[in-house]
Amino acid sequence: MFFVKDSVGTSKWQNWAGNVKGEPSQTLLPRDVKQLSNLIWNSQKQHKTIRVTGAAHSFSPVAKPDDVAISLHHMRGLIEIDQETNEATFWAGTYLYEIGPILEQFGLALENMGDIQQQTIAGAISTGTHGTGVTLGSLSSQIVKWGFVDGLGNYHEHTRGDDDLSRALHISLGLLGVLVKVTIKTVPLYSLKYQSMHYPFTEGSQLWSTMIREHRHVEWYYFPGEEQIQVKIMDQIPIVKQPRTSKKIEDLKTNIVENGLLFIASELCKRQPKMTKWVSLLASKTVPTGIKEGLCYEIFPSARNVKFLEMEYAIPLENFQECMQEIHFTLKSHPFKVHFPIECRTMMGESGILSPTQGKESAYLAFHMYKGMDEKDYFRWVQSLMKKYGGRPHWGKLNDLTKDRLLELYPEYPLFLKIREKYDPENVFVTDYFKSFI
Repeated sequence: MFFVKDSVGTSKWQNWAGNVKGEPSQTLLPRDVKQLSNLIWNSQKQHKTIRVTGAAHSFSPVAKPDDVAISLHHMRGLIEIDQETNEATFWAGTYLYEIGPILEQFGLALENMGDIQQQTIAGAISTGTHGTGVTLGSLSSQIVKWGFVDGLGNYHEHTRGDDDLSRALHISLGLLGVLVKVTIKTVPLYSLKYQSMHYPFTEGSQLWSTMIREHRHVEWYYFPGEEQIQVKIMDQIPIVKQPRTSKKIEDLKTNIVENGLLFIASELCKRQPKMTKWVSLLASKTVPTGIKEGLCYEIFPSARNVKFLEMEYAIPLENFQECMQEIHFTLKSHPFKVHFPIECRTMMGESGILSPTQGKESAYLAFHMYKGMDEKDYFRWVQSLMKKYGGRPHWGKLNDLTKDRLLELYPEYPLFLKIREKYDPENVFVTDYFKSFI
């Protein structure tokens, strides 16, 4: 992860996984909108590009700085709460893990979260970070107002509506400007009951369509080539806090089993790739099960300390079961040296121009490879498979997108480019990574 203390006075930058590296000429930490506007103005006058690096949790080069790196680390925290509308305005540099405890003080919460909470709000909504739940949207869908500074240093505020700018801001990739404030539509504080269990693959497949409608959140972990999956479900319950002792036990279990043992097993697989199928089998049988309850922001996140590379795709929900059957049929022969499970989630359709759902209920499938292992063959197969089932990649994950492919996947992409040009006519936010897309 990108730590601010390491960024000042150094030209080195890398993302959390370490697969994307950059050498910006400057790393700047503005403390207010005026300061940010001035540095953007100066950068565009000097023909330098800018990237806001956030928490550097993207696997793609979407946050890679070429010239100027900006961190919003000093632009964090709550700005105001409207308790009549349950709308909370935050500085966009606020980290997701900071939001839950702040909102709890007002009896409020985010409607949905993912299982990683180290990202900034700006980075999460700019790339379409999501959790799971077929009736629920991404974090981007919870934003009702954006405040951003464009490529000329001008500050804008825009309230969500049915207009084109709203649909462009929904997932903007930082190409329209630097997000500095966001207003979030929150919900009354709630708790979740979390259950983790094992299911045979066949039985899980038969229950999938029913299960995702009966529970608020459903998540699968499919272990490559194995007949047993892990199923996680979460449902809303009356407010209850996770007991301190229970939380300590869960944290210990996570650190020892889900991170410590996974790290040891992953190192073994890296040194002896032929062991991957045995590790996958063992993991499918020993992954922890159980029940826990607590405030939503206590239950959503999971610690992820073992580093990996990741691709993730959204496919139309109706394609999920056929796709999983093909995945299972292929991976039963263990053609790839991979032991990390495939994570399967759902999401409602969203209307953002660059939303991978393109307005349709979708299943998200995330494919991982332990850092240091050869991912090329596995990820090439994933790319081919996802094209077959209508997949669109998560913007923050590894992908093979080109401008031609974007035009195929996103019919309104030319409209997005037109809006982008209006707010960044000097291409101050167009780094080398984006040049082939523009």
